[in-house]
Order: sequence, then C-alpha cells, then structure tokens
Amino acid sequence: MKLVSYTYEGNTRIGTILKDETLVDLNYAYQAMLQAEGKLRSEKIAEAFVPANMVEFLQGGDESLDLAKQAVEFIQNHPQATSRKVTHRVSEVRIEAPVLNPGKMICVGHNYREHILEMGRELPTHPVVFAKFSNTVIGPQDDIPFYPISEQLDYEAEFAFVIGKQARNVSQEEALDYVAGYTIVNDVTYRDIQRRTIQWLQGKTVEGSAPMGPWLITRDELQNPSGLGVLLTVNGEERQRTNTENLVFTVPYLVEFLSGLMTLEPGDVILTGTPGGVGVARDPQVFLKDGDVVRIEIDQVGVLENRVSKVSEGK
Repeated sequence: MKLVSYTYEGNTRIGTILKDETLVDLNYAYQAMLQAEGKLRSEKIAEAFVPANMVEFLQGGDESLDLAKQAVEFIQNHPQATSRKVTHRVSEVRIEAPVLNPGKMICVGHNYREHILEMGRELPTHPVVFAKFSNTVIGPQDDIPFYPISEQLDYEAEFAFVIGKQARNVSQEEALDYVAGYTIVNDVTYRDIQRRTIQWLQGKTVEGSAPMGPWLITRDELQNPSGLGVLLTVNGEERQRTNTENLVFTVPYLVEFLSGLMTLEPGDVILTGTPGGVGVARDPQVFLKDGDVVRIEIDQVGVLENRVSKVSEGK
C-alpha cells in the first residue's frame, strides 16, 4: 500500500492512494465496512484498530494493516458505501509527510562508498549515527525554507525506512519483519553550521530541513530494499546517482545495530545515508539557492520534489 498523511478541510488523517489517483481514508473506510456488517460502535472500533494518525496506525502492526486492506477492498467493491469523507481525488487534498511526528529520526552518515571516498575518508567499521528532530519534517508539497543564517544550504538524497513494531536486540535475519515500509527523505543540511563544531547536529536540525514523502510504501510491496536506483536532480541537472546495493550498512544491519543500542518504536524514521555528489564536495562547490527545485527519485518508492524558498530576516 501507498500510505499517506493528508489534509482535507483542515483535518489531517491517513489514507492510501490507489492506481487511479483515488485516495481512500483508511479510518472512514473501516467504519463504513463495520457499518455494512451491522456492527455497533463502528466509530470507536475503527478508532482503536485503524486510527486516523499514522504513528498510532503503525502501532497496530500487521493487524491494523490487514484490516485497512480489507476496508479498502470493501470500498472498491461497494461504491455505494463511499462518501465525500471516505474517498477523495488526490488533487483535492494536501499530501503531507507520511510520518508527521516521528518519535525518533535516526540518520546514518558515511554509508555510501562513493560518498565516503569523495569526502576523503575511509570506510567506517561501525555506522556513523546522528539525529534530526520532528521539527525538521515537511511534506512533498511544502517548500524547503532557506533561513538567512547561512549561505551553504545543501541537499542529501536519502532512502529511509520506518519502524513498524517495537524492536529491541533484533537479529538481521528477523530485521525486515520490524520495518513498516519505505519512503524518501531529503536530509537538507546547512554545511557551515554543521562543520563549525565536531558535532553535526546543529546543521542538521534547522526548521523544515527534512522533506519527506510522498508516501510510505509498505514492506509487502517492497520486499527487498537492496538494488534500488537513487537519483537527485537540481533544476533537472543530475547531482546524485547511486543504488542501495552500494550501502556499506544495509537495512537489516541497521535494524540490528540500532535496536542493540535503543528500543526502536513504531513510527521511528531511519535515514540510511546519502550518495556522492553533495554540493559541498563538488569542485567548485555549489549550494542551493532560492527557487531551486530539488527532485529525488527512488525505484519502487516514488518521487519527492520540493522548491527552495528563501525566508526573509525575522521570520
């Protein structure tokens, strides 16, 4: 399924996008199915099993996902049960980041061989881990805010995965069972701020510096996260190209490694690293400017495209 968070008439909820560009609201669809079955308290039951919030929905695990699939199939087979609140055209709603308020955003640095080499470093023996926070998250229809705190705004195409159930000390062999699905994140970075101390955090956590989306592809649709092409362009010019088979530390390895450090929770987002071609490593260096359009394409996942928008002083 393509799971999305969307806003319609001021309310933000979750749904799935079908091939014909119809968006089905999962919670309302499940309510409609329960009502057709003559179930009482359908609203309360749906709230418990197929909630309208992405993190809460992911907390329901495979059971919630299976019920959501049944509800979508019901709506497709019973068009008379649909209403304006159950289905929408994608063009009628605003698509948000799939996970709006992740509990944790864990980023992996130096994880593509070619990026490590262009930065003049050796392959790491352990993952380089840092964080972004939920304040950085924006959606596929939002502009990337460019604040006047720096002139070195850079892009980083990232293949990301989202945790689907609580994970602690998980083995690589079982790791993918703990992944809900996959999405795209642009790890937008203020380079001079990142590099003014030995800790990267401050250059990575500026407001609006994590465009995410456009959706979450569930793991039943994308069963192998290796072998996926990754392409980033700026105004149509290719800047980054790689394949996830070039990751030093794979998705299963990262689940094992990170769950050995901490308990991973449903809705946690893990960014797996960026390939070569970042602006700061180019000769001459090239950074993003107002009006630039950054587009990231990842095979079997989708396209994330955002425009850079300079923010005036004082905002």
